[in-house]
Amino acid sequence: MRNQTKSGLLFRSEDIKITIQEDLCPDQSFKSHLLEGKSSFNLLFILSPDVNLKAYDCGTQFLFKKNQYILHYSSKESKAELWTENQEILKYFQIQINYQYIFNLINPELNRENAEILENMISNNFIFLHKKTPPDMTVEMHMIVKEILGYSKRGIMQKLFIEAKIIKLLILIFEQFNEKNTQEITPRATEMIKNFIDENYHRNIKAEELGKLIGVNPNIIRREFKAQYHTTISNYISDLRMLKAKKMITNKEIMIKEIAIECGYEYLQNFTRAFKKKFGISPENLRNNK
Repeated sequence: MRNQTKSGLLFRSEDIKITIQEDLCPDQSFKSHLLEGKSSFNLLFILSPDVNLKAYDCGTQFLFKKNQYILHYSSKESKAELWTENQEILKYFQIQINYQYIFNLINPELNRENAEILENMISNNFIFLHKKTPPDMTVEMHMIVKEILGYSKRGIMQKLFIEAKIIKLLILIFEQFNEKNTQEITPRATEMIKNFIDENYHRNIKAEELGKLIGVNPNIIRREFKAQYHTTISNYISDLRMLKAKKMITNKEIMIKEIAIECGYEYLQNFTRAFKKKFGISPENLRNNK
């Protein structure tokens, strides 16, 4: 029998604890309890839509959108309840870090800047940044979470890998806090967008979605992507789909309709039209000529 939830401990050391929660049965009400240890910093990444969180220690309730996060300091052991409505799945990723580990990492006694960073963390200024709602995960944050979830080694290699990724996450959060609502996009950010598209081209990706991920106006994303890669986002996605389709078309055991769906086309006629426009031949004729 298939489990109704996919959750549990991913990593634990004396300083760091990482857990994942995913409800696999969205047709029924599901609640989860999130635990925060004494004197700990908690990074919570929301990976499903419209998640309610009620903090027992202060009676506060939040509503998170998908791909939002918070960095929360807990001075004492506490518990929060998370749940979704409208039969949505519940999925989140939690990293818990001991206070002393962060203290040693930042070393607030070194200079005023370091002391201010730690003070901002303790005061929970990173929950809302400069807005009234929690901040959105960037593309690079998504990639780091995915890398942590996919890492398979154990022992000291895993510990070093996890710590390096957590440091990178903290750097991104500090940068996001300092940049406020900047509308600039760097070549590195454009490269991250390209990598995101490379992994998700079979989905219906819009510039608006990419804009929400990194907090930049979609028009700026379109402009900078075209300037760096000399093609539009939509044309780049189409090219990736066609290259995938051309590779699959030689396998006569796969139906052409299945190839269309695999490459992100809901309707076969749209796939056929795009394929013929790209290669000058229909998928059926190309397969028959092989």
